[in-house]
Amino acid sequence: MTVNRIVRIVAGFFVLLSLALGVQGSPLFVSANWLWFTAFVGANLFQSGFTTFCPLDMILKRFGVREGAACQ
Repeated sequence: MTVNRIVRIVAGFFVLLSLALGVQGSPLFVSANWLWFTAFVGANLFQSGFTTFCPLDMILKRFGVREGAACQ
């Protein structure tokens, strides 16, 4: 897998998990404060689209995960 695919998978997982933990109708509901984490992930994705700065991207590259095209 490439860095871009892992970043997308992790971001999607975090959004779904934080929604499951933050929405009152969910069987996994813990607290509505989990929605702040959803907002954080969304804001990070938004800013990385403009600045290309992504902390997870840098971490994965240090671990030697190969880079690849975003969409093939």
